Formats: sequence, C-alpha cells, structure tokens
Amino acid sequence: MAEAVLKLHGDAASPYREAPNNIEAEQALLGAILVNNDAYYIVHDYLKPDHFHEPLHREIYAKTSEMIRMGKIANPVTIKTFLAAGDRVGEITVAQYLARLAAEATTIINTNDYGRAIYDLAIRRSLIRIGEDMVNVAFDAPVDMEPKNQIEEAERRLFELAETGRYDGGFQPFTEALTLAVQMATAAKDRDGGLSGISTGIAGLDRRLGGLQRSDLVILAGRPAMGKTSLVTNIAFNIAAAYEPAQQSDGSVTAKNGGVVAFFSLEMSSEQLATRIISEQTEISSSKIRRGTINDSELVKLIACSETMQRIPFYIDQTGGISIAQLAARARRLKRQRGLDVMIIDYVQLMQGSSKTSGNRVQEITEITTGLKALAKELNVPIVALSQLSRQVESRDDKRPQLSDLRESGSIEQDADVVLFVYREEYYLQSKEPKFGTQEHITWETAMNEARGKAEVIIAKQRHGPTGTAPLAFQAEYTRFSDLAEEAYLPERFE
Repeated sequence: MAEAVLKLHGDAASPYREAPNNIEAEQALLGAILVNNDAYYIVHDYLKPDHFHEPLHREIYAKTSEMIRMGKIANPVTIKTFLAAGDRVGEITVAQYLARLAAEATTIINTNDYGRAIYDLAIRRSLIRIGEDMVNVAFDAPVDMEPKNQIEEAERRLFELAETGRYDGGFQPFTEALTLAVQMATAAKDRDGGLSGISTGIAGLDRRLGGLQRSDLVILAGRPAMGKTSLVTNIAFNIAAAYEPAQQSDGSVTAKNGGVVAFFSLEMSSEQLATRIISEQTEISSSKIRRGTINDSELVKLIACSETMQRIPFYIDQTGGISIAQLAARARRLKRQRGLDVMIIDYVQLMQGSSKTSGNRVQEITEITTGLKALAKELNVPIVALSQLSRQVESRDDKRPQLSDLRESGSIEQDADVVLFVYREEYYLQSKEPKFGTQEHITWETAMNEARGKAEVIIAKQRHGPTGTAPLAFQAEYTRFSDLAEEAYLPERFE
C-alpha cells in the first residue's frame, strides 16, 4: 500500500481540484464503530466499503464489517492483525492509526449522520465519473456511434446509480446473495398467500408459478382471439388494485402486496384498454360501453369503477412500434419517479429493433427478447411480454400450442424464464358445428357444453418450477379470466 498522509481533524490545501470527500467523517465513523460495534448496524444496510474515499478506510471498514457479521469483536487490537503490519500512515503505523481513531471517536449518536455524509459524497464522485465519461465520449465518439446511444447509456448508468449507488457491476460476495435470498423468503412469508413472487390475483396460476418472480421474463403467447390481452389486463389490474406500500428503514417504499404496473400497449390505445378493464370490473359488456347503450344504474357503476381505477398505480404507454431502447428508458424513468413492480408488453412482434437488425426479423426479435431479459434483471421486476404464435397451430388436429409454435421461436424460447400459452377449446369448437339433429351434432353439443366458459393456461416452460396446465374460467362478454370453481364445490345440478 502506498503511504498515505492522513491528518485527524486536519485539512491540507490542495493545488488541484479534488474529488468531493470528507476524510474526517470517515475517521469519525470508523472510530465510533471500533469503540462500539453496534454503530455498524446503524449504517450497514446502505454503506459499503467502496463508498469510502480513502483506500485504507475501505480496507478497515471491510475487515471490521466481516468480523462483526461473524459475531466477533472488532476493535483496534483485534482488527490490526488483518491489516498489513508494515504499512504506515504518515509517520505512524497502521496499528497506531487504529488506536488514534478509537481514542478520538465521538459518540454513537452521530453515526448515521457520518454514514449519510460518506454515502452522499460517494454518489457525487460517481456522478463526476459518469459526467467525465460523457464528455470524453462526446468529444471522441466514433463515426458509427449515434448521439441517442450515448444518451441511453448515460441514462442507464444514472438510473443504476440512483437505484443502488453503484454502477460498476462486477462480482459480489456470496454472503450478499444469501442475504437477498433470506429477505425474499421473509417477504414471501409476510405477503398475502405466502408467495415468493407478486400475486397475479388468479389462484390457479399463483399455485403453479408462485407468483410473478422478480427479474423474470414471462412470455404469454396464443393465437388471435384466445384472450392473451384479456388475461394480461386482468393480471395487471389485480396487481395494481392490490398495491400495498411498505416503508423501508432507509426511507424508500416497496410493495408489500400488489405493485406498481407499467403497461406498454403497442396494439390498443389507452382508451380501448381502459374500456376493457372497466368492462371486466363492472360486468358491463364492452360493446355496450362503446355503443353507449347503457342505463342509469350501469352508468353509476362505470363512474364508481373509474374513480377506483384513478387511485391505483397503473400506468399506460400507448406508443406504437417502440424500440427496446426507448422502452427501457421510459421504464427506468417511471421506476425512478413513481416506482415499478411489474412491466407488461402487448406485444413483442410490434416492437422494433435497432437499425442494424432492421430487415432481418429473426435477428430483430432476438435483440428484443435479449434486451427484455436484461431489462428485467436491471430493474429487478418481472416483465410479462405477449407474443404471437405461428399459423402451423391451425393445421394440427390438437390445436394446443407447443414451444415450437412461437414465432421466431429460437430466441423467445431461450430468453424466457416462463412460457405460458392461452388456449380455449370453445373457440375452435364454435366453427365446427355439424348439421343440427345429427349424431355428430349431439356429440359436438356435449363437447361444447363441456368447453363453454373454460380456458387453459399451459405452462410450457418454467425455470423455477414444474410445467403443467392451469384451468381457468373465461367470460367472453366481459373478457374476464378467473379461477374455475371445482366440481366438488359447485351446487347440485339437475338435468
């Protein structure tokens, strides 16, 4: 270690512009921790070794943190054996420096103030680094680099800095991953339904998926008229309506139940989407709402529903043909300003790739799905993306979708953590009605009665759990999916 000259509670004039730092605050905090290890627990949830400006202080804080987490006492005597004995701080040894830190330490009362000061200065230094990089790249940008790419990269780094205070990524200790895993299990225990993920509001799906898992890319696919958009709007509304915020120790707010939903509607306008949701919730046919053939009591229900919807954290972006870069920038902005827990995209094939992949649809879809998976990890939210299926489904006798039916399926199937297919037997049977009075018609009618009002969500791929099928009820007039009542719980029926 290079020799460092640190003056306790002293300040030396600098001939150059120095990065923002407060050595005295770092010394005061370390001294407080060395004297009373309880001080560490006041700052440990947000303050990391990298936030210290002085390299020696980073090392002292890292070793002290490690010892305290192991249940050992960290003081100048026990910690000095883990630091290089030959290093010197100015005219004194590291051991003598540790003793002076403890001797001149202030009380534990000011610990959080010192910690926040160190953290804030570290953020300012990171902002300076990002700003310097922006200036340097803008001066020396290669010919093929568009300015908007630099803006998107700068926005990504600023977002990561705003979220975590760190933007460099890299390795993290396994202990941090273990801590996150335990926190997830604790949150699942406290959450309604005991789910590790965010509840969809449909019990049949939640039982098989454990809710929507953070950082997962969920692909929901189906042929036209199967009800993909209906199912995803049902789920989106359920999540937003169940939103219950919880205050964290650092002052931030997270969702205890439900969540903030971002809905990117590339196919339908926001008004059409709102009409669908109102129809689902009020049980008034969407065609009646569009035509205006509603009575006074139905109008009262519509107004009451709209007032409820205005209070829930549900945000719609209706930009058509949005690119993955634009979508990512808007999602980051929403998370920073309002919070974000679930993202929904309707649908993948309507998104655009970069200009480099235009003309090659397979490469474009690959870029889009890879970008969506990366964005799900970056924002730490589940992304539910709808996808079209190829027409080859229609040529088979059994029209239940398979993974190979996904359009440009290679990348979609590979990047997705979960692949769901919506299937309604009723839709296909309707178009095959035989001549009335024949034996075929009797057989068809029996099958139609069995399939009426029912749907299946086929879990074709799931990284965290088993595949299978979730039977659901579907009310076509309200475009609403719900849990299917089990036969054992239905009232007795008489033919």
